[in-house]
Amino acid sequence: MAAATVPLQNYIRAHETGNADFVRKAFASDARVSGYMGGKLISWSVEQYAGRFNGKAANDEAQRKRSFEIVDLTQDAAVGKVVLDYPSIKFVDYMTLLKIDGEWKIVNKSFNAQVKPAPQK
Repeated sequence: MAAATVPLQNYIRAHETGNADFVRKAFASDARVSGYMGGKLISWSVEQYAGRFNGKAANDEAQRKRSFEIVDLTQDAAVGKVVLDYPSIKFVDYMTLLKIDGEWKIVNKSFNAQVKPAPQK
């Protein structure tokens, strides 16, 4: 089970550091990232998704929380649920993982983005 969590850890590390190399370590090269942002359906390749990382941690990094809440594994297939809870938005990611040539990789990510209401002044 621990080996299957490595891609999820790399995925979280990518978000902590802004380093796209962790995205490339986490995902299979032909994986897809799909979900709704701003009410619009998006579908990105791994490279399109990796291009969204700028190499720097977010300014509000200390306020961001990340965890993987579910890992369900059957031999060489698994699913995981990752939560990225940020000050202004919460992402819930569902990952499909496969053991490919002896190494676990994320082969698909589908997500939901929930914009949080602005704090009352």
